[in-house]
Amino acid sequence: MNVNDVTRQIAHLVDWLGEFGKDSEGGVTRLLYTKEWIEAQKALEKQMQEDGLTTRYDEIGNLYGRLEGSRYQDETILTGSHVDTVKSGGKLDGAFGIVSGVLALRLLKEQYGQPLRNLEVVSFAEEEGSRFPYAFWGSKNFVGIAKKEEVLDIEDFDGVPFVQAMRDAGFNFRDESKPFRNDIKGFVEIHIEQGNVLENEGKDIGVVHSIVGQRRFTIEITGVANHAGTTPMGYRKDALVAASHMIQDITNKAIEYGDPLVATVGKIEVQPSIVNVVAGSALFTLDVRHTEKEVLVKFTTELTNIIKRIAGTSGVEAAIDMWMDEDPIPMDPQIVEAIEKQTKENGLNYKMMHSGAGHDSQIIAPVVPTAMIFVPSREGISHNPLEYTSPEQLAVGVQALMNSLYALAYSE
Repeated sequence: MNVNDVTRQIAHLVDWLGEFGKDSEGGVTRLLYTKEWIEAQKALEKQMQEDGLTTRYDEIGNLYGRLEGSRYQDETILTGSHVDTVKSGGKLDGAFGIVSGVLALRLLKEQYGQPLRNLEVVSFAEEEGSRFPYAFWGSKNFVGIAKKEEVLDIEDFDGVPFVQAMRDAGFNFRDESKPFRNDIKGFVEIHIEQGNVLENEGKDIGVVHSIVGQRRFTIEITGVANHAGTTPMGYRKDALVAASHMIQDITNKAIEYGDPLVATVGKIEVQPSIVNVVAGSALFTLDVRHTEKEVLVKFTTELTNIIKRIAGTSGVEAAIDMWMDEDPIPMDPQIVEAIEKQTKENGLNYKMMHSGAGHDSQIIAPVVPTAMIFVPSREGISHNPLEYTSPEQLAVGVQALMNSLYALAYSE
């Protein structure tokens, strides 16, 4: 395999797919069932066909390209990722996993011919939840857990109903009576890290052994709005001050727990938000993640106690709404072992690690043996036009993916 040729090909494919949905801000906006999304899927379908793959769409718009196996035709190894983006996102998130899969199948076919098992690349319709308030539409339909009633009444920001957008794009609901495919024996998703661990540690590849669990909260603090000049400090029920103490104590507790636990306050709102008025109410969000369910539960129990304690001493009321509770997802040990073995044997500089972000793999892993491969992200930037991984680093990722797919699909 000519490394320079792989570098050139993957750089071309990334730039090529990035033209579909390229926006005025220098990013890519390719939302589910939009014109840009349709054009991207059709272009990928054509490219897959030119590479000799048999293509098809499922009912909701996931696109598949298949290289038939010679011996075990009832066994399929799948790779791929999601084709949709956030608004004005980068060229790599999701897209790299698709085009690297297309390129890996192309190069494997050129070098080794027909695999023993089927190799398939998928371009999942949606993962981000950027157009409609629903995420993982593609992979949830793939494994058969998406429900029609979950999207019947939702709309995008322009008031376009989900069902109308789907049908206008030429797709429809999955037949929920059909069983899940029984031929999928493994799924390998390659993705940019969307963090800076690999870059900071000088690693080319991350072999992902688990995806963190997440709990998300909205905390509303209710105090009493009052005059800033005439209300003595000891008589105040200041919602903002109480919220700030809560945030500080939760942050300190997270630091005390240490890696891999992270806790993030991403949003805070204050009312009436006037310079000379004691804040009567405050709202803040909290995102907590860890690779172990038990630790996640323990920490969130402690943060709940922190909020209640400070509310009590501050004379305010606190309402805690946990609106997301996603368990950590371990990757399949055998698939992880196969990826690590190939990565090590081929002399790639790698790190065993967890994923701090959610991916299609977390939806698929409970149903199909699954693992992930990461490549570095410059400064950890993602969901942004500045998202970048060098072509040389992308090519190393393609090599790791090829080696892994070869081990899974070409060996007895």
